[in-house]
Amino acid sequence: MNAIDGARLLPWTSWDGKPCYLLRGNGIGYVSRLADRVEAEQMTSAAELVEDSGRVLAERAWTPGEIHLLAVELNAHLANVLRVSESRGARLLVLEGDLDGDDEDDEDGGGFEAPPVA
Repeated sequence: MNAIDGARLLPWTSWDGKPCYLLRGNGIGYVSRLADRVEAEQMTSAAELVEDSGRVLAERAWTPGEIHLLAVELNAHLANVLRVSESRGARLLVLEGDLDGDDEDDEDGGGFEAPPVA
């Protein structure tokens, strides 16, 4: 789970690079909505970078500087995507615990099941 049990990992870090958390609330407050928007922007930006990097690499006419810049950007976007997935995964675990109603596992695995991806 998170460093702070039940807290939401936010999609940004503090000025010194440490993770930021939001204590568990109803999920509709200002900071929760801001975090949702930032996460959506980070995911969209990462998807666009994946498309752009595919085109750049397919051209095979890049300089070492361009490849270095691409690697730096891919690294930064991947870090954002990992933070978003960690935050969302932790919230799913909390949701699973809330839906289950008890601490024992059901015979079939129980808990929350994500809908199939279309």
